[in-house]
Amino acid sequence: MSETTISPQLAKKFSRNLIERLIEFGLLCSAAFAVLITAAIVFVLVSEAIPFFQHVSLYDFFTDTVWTPNYSIKHYGILALVSGTLTTTFIALFVAIPLGTITAIYLSEFASHKVRETIKPILELLVGVPTVVFGYFALMMVTPLLQKIYPDLTTFNMLGPGIVMGIMIVPYIASVAEDSMRAVPMAMREGAYAMGATRFQTAVRVITPAAISGIVAAYILAISRAVGETMIVAIAAGQQPNFTFNPVESAATITSYIVSVALGDLEHGGIGYQSIFAAGLTLLLMTLSFNIVGHMARKKFAERY
Repeated sequence: MSETTISPQLAKKFSRNLIERLIEFGLLCSAAFAVLITAAIVFVLVSEAIPFFQHVSLYDFFTDTVWTPNYSIKHYGILALVSGTLTTTFIALFVAIPLGTITAIYLSEFASHKVRETIKPILELLVGVPTVVFGYFALMMVTPLLQKIYPDLTTFNMLGPGIVMGIMIVPYIASVAEDSMRAVPMAMREGAYAMGATRFQTAVRVITPAAISGIVAAYILAISRAVGETMIVAIAAGQQPNFTFNPVESAATITSYIVSVALGDLEHGGIGYQSIFAAGLTLLLMTLSFNIVGHMARKKFAERY
């Protein structure tokens, strides 16, 4: 009776296919785990927010401009927190988008290899700085400097934290946008130079439009990071919810309110405590809206270029 043998080539191929299948299964599990975590977060927010909306109507929640869960006459108008969140976010983007984009263009098209390898790690080092440090930097350094320019500026305001938030998210824009620009084929640069374009014209009129999809993705990441920032605004912007878009005034953001309640300012299990889940759900919807708009813009630019 003859024995069946497997050739070394077939055994090696079978082993390689098995390893690839295991790797594929592991990647699938990782992706499924990420989706599961997201679904769990949404489930917790929705399930905990439902009891809150049984006491507070959606109309009052989204139209009232007063947020006073700690007062005897309670109001739960999320607009007072949304205004602070949007104001600090737009100030941060006003600072970060120009600086991050210019930095990305310089690193991609003008900086030498040595300069690039020196500046980029320094930028990425900013990502590792704790946000508490940025918060005290805004309170103790940036705000006093702004008060020399604008003496009536209060100690707690949205301008200083917004500027520091912008500085903090510059590396996100610069790093992602620079990687996108460097991914543009060299043939496009050479074609522009052959047509007589300068390095600046090539960078602005050729490379930037070609990499616009990745640049918009960097902006989306920066927006999400700014909207969800907590400690900087909690330390330097104040804790008083005010419905205002004036950056020189103090205000509370959604994240800073959630932090204050989580630290024990309101009774656990009460309607005031449940309000943090309604606020968190609102913040999630805001972030989702920004991401949807950014995805649509990125898709439109990608089709155009």
